[in-house]
Amino acid sequence: MLVNCVAYQEGKKLSDIPKEAISDYVQRPDTFVWVALKDATPEELDEMREEFGLPELAVEDAHHGHQRPKIEEYGDSMFAVLQTVELQSPDLRVGEIHIFVGPNYILSSRVHTERGFSDVRARAEREPHLLKHGAAYVFYALMDAVVDRYFPVLDALESELEQIEEQIFLRNTARSNIESLYALKRRLMTLKHAVDPLMEAVSKLFGGRVPRICAGMGEYFRDVFDHLQRLHATIEGIRDMQTTAIQVNIGMISLNETEVTKKLASWAAIIAVPTLIAGIYGMNFKNMPEYDWAFGYPVAVAAMFILDIGLYLWFKKIRWL
Repeated sequence: MLVNCVAYQEGKKLSDIPKEAISDYVQRPDTFVWVALKDATPEELDEMREEFGLPELAVEDAHHGHQRPKIEEYGDSMFAVLQTVELQSPDLRVGEIHIFVGPNYILSSRVHTERGFSDVRARAEREPHLLKHGAAYVFYALMDAVVDRYFPVLDALESELEQIEEQIFLRNTARSNIESLYALKRRLMTLKHAVDPLMEAVSKLFGGRVPRICAGMGEYFRDVFDHLQRLHATIEGIRDMQTTAIQVNIGMISLNETEVTKKLASWAAIIAVPTLIAGIYGMNFKNMPEYDWAFGYPVAVAAMFILDIGLYLWFKKIRWL
């Protein structure tokens, strides 16, 4: 679906144009065309390929989708794939934005992404002195918007980890905590797979040899790279905390099992004492000591109680009970 098709000249908006007029406007000097698509059909992409002269391999990648974040150079044009990550309980919604960049055009096509980029267009139009850089600046602005949207997602995952950590030492929560931690790990890896490949790709857009389109925009792309580095460092920190939390939960399970074993052993010892005494005095031997003693029974029972109370108090003292 076509969202916008706008021509710009010298950093200012000329007008919305029909898609059939794209090829005419891209031939004008100091003019570039910015087209936005949503869930584009193969027919729409092929139509854009004809109008802009897009690289066939890049269009083929956009057809198939499910691409790893990347930035590829095709002569004087580029093709970028960025992953969008949106909060959608109980999981994350992952989409893609395919960006075709040329000297006088930029085409963005978002797939499985509900939130659009109208705010990016509004920001660019408010800054005509930056929009004069043409398609390269729009490319930066789109990439910057995608990366900035990772931060709220990461903050939400960090808050979720803190909530789980608060429950670690509550009784009978170890199993549910581990399940929650593994679910968090899956979502964290989703975000990591969006950030790390993009960080590697963006590092090639500033310093050293950079694509011709990005010339003079190094400081802007370096800013995006810095944001990606912060995201990467935070993700790794959360992963370390998560690993520690899982180990603590497993330790708590082992500790609980040990506590149960101690209690069972304590009660077994308490029960064993009267069983031992009763078992001995229950044997039918004529010459059993104190067998004919009138006070033998109450003394034996009293001995059972005294020994059991002593054992109980001792186990309580050493915190087995």
